[in-house]
Amino acid sequence: MIASSSTPLSVDAVVFDAYGTLFDVHSVEATANRLFPGHGAALSKSWRAKQLEYTWLQSLMQSHTQRREDFAAVTAHALEYAAAALGLNLTAQARHRLLDAYLDLAPFPDAESTLSSLAPLPRLILSNGTREMLEPLAAATGVAQHLDAILSVEAAGIYKPSPRVYQLAVDHLQLKPKRVGFVSSNSWDAIGAKAFGFTSVWANRGRAPSDRHGPAPDAVIESLSELPALLGKAQSVAG
Repeated sequence: MIASSSTPLSVDAVVFDAYGTLFDVHSVEATANRLFPGHGAALSKSWRAKQLEYTWLQSLMQSHTQRREDFAAVTAHALEYAAAALGLNLTAQARHRLLDAYLDLAPFPDAESTLSSLAPLPRLILSNGTREMLEPLAAATGVAQHLDAILSVEAAGIYKPSPRVYQLAVDHLQLKPKRVGFVSSNSWDAIGAKAFGFTSVWANRGRAPSDRHGPAPDAVIESLSELPALLGKAQSVAG
């Protein structure tokens, strides 16, 4: 069910997932299509799916003999798998161009306006990405000017949806989890945030069915532009 903006949620700060929520991970499709005509969409979809799978597996596997690799390495591994699965010849040059495209993702059209409309609430990113990946991307797209902090899972040493990751935002903001609004386009992430105790919002752009492995988010929206009204910050912004 899509949450109604007539029943605003009460929070003291808003934390955003980055990839897929503020930045369109599938904007790499254009580069992929230039390199592999007709295969851009399939490559992008497989790449993203395997990227997320590898974060979960690496979190589960890490031990004194198996270190967790950072998100840049995981992203590269996932690209290599996706190309192999589709039978594509991923040359060193093509690999480099696609990984560079991931550092230059397009923001969603409503990302910057939504962040701006939520002021003066503190607004943060909490992401699987490294700071080296996130900070230049946020700066280049104009998103950084509307953020109070960018937090990376690197400080927790594990990937989402580990509670240790969500705790980073609590420690930074010095708020109770319930007073923190968490927004993600990934159902599993919104559920993980809700399980941790955040006031969780799922940005379900594709009207996908919800995952069933944990507690439902507090609200579901179809666009970030609905968020300001949902949080009692004037009217929805234009998408």
